[in-house]
Amino acid sequence: MLHKLKISCQTTALSELRAFMEKVLDPLCLSEHEQHQIKLAVEEVCANLIIHSHQCNEEDIIQLTFHHLDNQLIFEIQDQGEAFNMLEYEAPDLKNVIAQKRKGGLGIILVKKIMDEIQFESKSGTNICRLIKRFSS
Repeated sequence: MLHKLKISCQTTALSELRAFMEKVLDPLCLSEHEQHQIKLAVEEVCANLIIHSHQCNEEDIIQLTFHHLDNQLIFEIQDQGEAFNMLEYEAPDLKNVIAQKRKGGLGIILVKKIMDEIQFESKSGTNICRLIKRFSS
């Protein structure tokens, strides 16, 4: 099954994203905990794009496509903002983050822990981030 959502690059659109995620995940046989984790990962990527790649420009658009194939869920997040390949991201030292009482910077770590696979590609001004979650049958 394939579902699509387009949202403007403003933080208020994240509530629309959450509603979409609930709509596509609720019919699946996932625990509440699994659903929450997946929603958190997808929302984190979209929020980072909205804030950092698009500077909350409401005229810019992010497109989310959701595929449910056999035992895996695939979330494809597409935009035309400044490319950021999270696969190349080096996680900060958690001890330094705590010592500095720094807020933020840990979302990508969460995404990498929650999702089973992350793919990134950028060509002709379009960035695509695929978040894949697998489940045993």
